[in-house]
Amino acid sequence: MRGLLAVIAIIVLLLIIGVATGFLNINQTQEASLPKVQVEGGQAPAFDADVGDVDVGTKNETIQVPTIDVDTAKQDQKEDKDK
Repeated sequence: MRGLLAVIAIIVLLLIIGVATGFLNINQTQEASLPKVQVEGGQAPAFDADVGDVDVGTKNETIQVPTIDVDTAKQDQKEDKDK
């Protein structure tokens, strides 16, 4: 139950961030109406959503990675004696 509430809270937070940053723009294009008869009629509201575009790609890069040399205490003492 808590997990479901956490997921819903995250979704709501992402929607708020999307609207606030302009990534998501929602406009109502059709009003809702109640049915005139109990079983038939009525209409749901319609919305037009303009969302941002995200392009994801990869590229090859060559980078230099530092190397690390780790010695144990015994190896360190042996190196000190060799000097």
